[in-house]
Amino acid sequence: MFKNGLSYAGTIILLLLSHAAMLGLVLVRSGTETLPLLILTAAVLGLDLVGIIAAACYRQMTYTLDLILLGILGMSLIYQSCFGGVSLSVKHLITCVTALVACEVGFLVTRDHDRIRRQKKWIYALIGVLILAILTLTGGRSMWINIGSFSIQPSEFIKPCYILICAASIVELHKKVKVLFFWVSVDTLCMCAMTIVIFGLQWWCRDLGSLPTFGAVFGCALVCRLCYPRAKINKPAIAILCIGGLVLAGAAWMLAPPYVQERLHVDIWADQNGAGYQQCQALIGIARGGWLGAGPGQGALHRVFAHESDIVFATICEEWGLLYAGLTVVMLLILLTTVLMDPPKSYYHATMAAGVVAVFLAQMALNIFGSCNLIPFTGVTLPFISQGGSSMVTCGFLVGMLKAGQSPLFHHEALRPPKPKRRTDPERRAHA
Repeated sequence: MFKNGLSYAGTIILLLLSHAAMLGLVLVRSGTETLPLLILTAAVLGLDLVGIIAAACYRQMTYTLDLILLGILGMSLIYQSCFGGVSLSVKHLITCVTALVACEVGFLVTRDHDRIRRQKKWIYALIGVLILAILTLTGGRSMWINIGSFSIQPSEFIKPCYILICAASIVELHKKVKVLFFWVSVDTLCMCAMTIVIFGLQWWCRDLGSLPTFGAVFGCALVCRLCYPRAKINKPAIAILCIGGLVLAGAAWMLAPPYVQERLHVDIWADQNGAGYQQCQALIGIARGGWLGAGPGQGALHRVFAHESDIVFATICEEWGLLYAGLTVVMLLILLTTVLMDPPKSYYHATMAAGVVAVFLAQMALNIFGSCNLIPFTGVTLPFISQGGSSMVTCGFLVGMLKAGQSPLFHHEALRPPKPKRRTDPERRAHA
């Protein structure tokens, strides 16, 4: 599996030992009864077994991402099952399995560049359907669709679709049309138009925390277009676009709604029971946990709203300590750096991988820095660690896209010149 490194079997053993060590720590430090811990152990090891078997069913060039993802999901299941007391979180177990399925679906769907390029119109249509669902089914200026006791966030599913649009259109850059004084790509114009629509939707629904995520993807798409050899990018047009983006960002900052301005300027310690409550409790929890934590299930943040999602980093710090929280972040970063171990095989796959990495890094930064009060609180989830069905499914699909870049259906090279057609014997005689 790893060149000059661990074998496939050795990596699986390391994965199982790491989860066993965490479960042993729960046994030693939580003081829980034996039965809940046995149920949790069976669930974690069962998830590992299901993931290993599922990965082996698909022929691919690398299994690194599959095993790293299993390691992160096992950690996440243990965390979520220990907040406030040891008890298997069945809901999170279901979403972890769903994330594994979504990963394989994302891998199979996105690895064929030509198929995605031919079906771009359907991806645009799918984004349109999701936007329409948000506007008509959420019951107001909201991002959530409530169905009984379940909630769905359609905006999460827009992220992989938007990345695919950015990636699938990059090969069309050499097909330019003249608009006013500039030669531009029609696909790039469509991508920019969709970006404006998505940003407008986020603003209308007051979900400004997700704007940096989409902005990061758009920025990566522009950089990849600048680096595309045959693009012949009009640099003045790019400069105008960047300046316009900065102006819009500045205007959005100045004209932000009152609740956003409150978050930007609030003194959390002066308003501990109001707008600063969650961040104050998160900082207190991080300080209480120290380096080694108070012990699994021994924290107090489980009484705070969104402890398992929006401020999950602080909850882990309190119960498991800053060392385990830092290890979790390192595992997520290792997941993203696999694209450097086995680089993508085409510009499509490279742009897609860059978009996926941008989404994960933006969400990680917003969640962790928000929990630590380094930036205003946004309520964005931490990938795979926070509880949430829509987020887990989307993150699993995104990892599948990342894996597709390392193990595509075929090595498609957009810049490779077509092979010359071999002449038949009659053609050779006629030419002579």
